[in-house]
Amino acid sequence: MNWDDLRLLLDVSRHPRLADVSKRTGQDPTTISRRLRRLETDLGLELFERTPKGHVLTPVGQSVADKVESLEHTASEIAALSDRDGPLAAGRVRLGVTEGLGSLLIAPAMSDFAARHPHIGLDIIAVSGFVSVPKREADMSIMLTRPKAGRVKVRKLSDYVLQVYAHPDYLSRTRPVEQVSDLAEHDLIGYVDDLIYSSQLRYHEDIAPGLTPRFCSPSIVAQWQMAREGAGLAVLPHFIAAGDPNLVHVLPDQVRIERAFWLAVHEDVHGTTRVRAVSDFLDELFAASAQRLTGNI
Repeated sequence: MNWDDLRLLLDVSRHPRLADVSKRTGQDPTTISRRLRRLETDLGLELFERTPKGHVLTPVGQSVADKVESLEHTASEIAALSDRDGPLAAGRVRLGVTEGLGSLLIAPAMSDFAARHPHIGLDIIAVSGFVSVPKREADMSIMLTRPKAGRVKVRKLSDYVLQVYAHPDYLSRTRPVEQVSDLAEHDLIGYVDDLIYSSQLRYHEDIAPGLTPRFCSPSIVAQWQMAREGAGLAVLPHFIAAGDPNLVHVLPDQVRIERAFWLAVHEDVHGTTRVRAVSDFLDELFAASAQRLTGNI
């Protein structure tokens, strides 16, 4: 029985489609499938059901996966013993973060981070969605809502503000926007409804009942680009749009949506020097960016 095959079983239990596991591991789906069958042969057990939705664990497969996950936790705890109080912050940290925040606030700060922590590698998983800390898809993750379950340590990082923005050319060729009710007569930009991964992203419902975007994308960066090219009105984070010379505030005194960022860190790595270093860096970055995040002086 191969430990690497057991770890692969755990990966597939979290991501049933082999194509997804392939992207994460760099192995082709055929190799992954062959290794899973080898593991089943070694154990003499049927671990998965092959379904249109991917490899789904059988009851005995789930039992094996639970035990492997316990081993993974133990291995992480052992590794953390040498790192917890060591003088040198070193190793690799995987940080999950929302797309806009990761791309426009955190990524530009990596030069400073690299200078301060030359021995830490940082994976910034900036996507339109969340990566799971409890499932060990990331060591730590910045989220839009406070997680209520899982082996994680959670704290609030920062508040942030969203407002309505548009390109001046769009505003010049359309009806005036003088009050919230006028928004219903305009082209709105927002998220694809059935791809919204957090209720905190349903901004238009907070502004007025019945507002429906005409142009939609699961990517906040794509929404930002639509707005700055004059496609319509978009609800955008202050830290993305306020400094953009191609955009102006619309109804700045009438529409102000407040949200928060939460930092979740897996318990197994919470006390390690490398994770503490990233956590401290995020605290300093968010404190220095407070006005950019909220617009408050």
